[in-house]
Amino acid sequence: MKPLTKAEEQIMQSIWKLGPSFLKDIIDAQPEPKPHNNTVATIVKILTDKGFVGIKQMGRVHQYFSLVSKGEYSSSSIRNLVEGYFEGSFSDAVSFMVKQKDISVKELELLLTEIKKHKK
Repeated sequence: MKPLTKAEEQIMQSIWKLGPSFLKDIIDAQPEPKPHNNTVATIVKILTDKGFVGIKQMGRVHQYFSLVSKGEYSSSSIRNLVEGYFEGSFSDAVSFMVKQKDISVKELELLLTEIKKHKK
């Protein structure tokens, strides 16, 4: 799955949150200062070309909808991060977070519980 730029990801976050939506809805969902309408339209076109967004013709307007779920994209992004920075080792990634104090013992215990639950 192709990675998204920060701007593309911001638009996708809006589409994931809104569900099927029109360009005006996507623009309204953007934080201030809102990007120009043409900028949002261009990014949506790029997302369509990348296969992230589908289009449904509704009269003279288009309704946009997600073709890739947020979960699918999150999973792919995390996998790419671990492969790119930790040579594919999730345990090295977790170890790094522990050393950086980005993850607590309680969070590690929750992860371990989750792993054990899915092993069964």
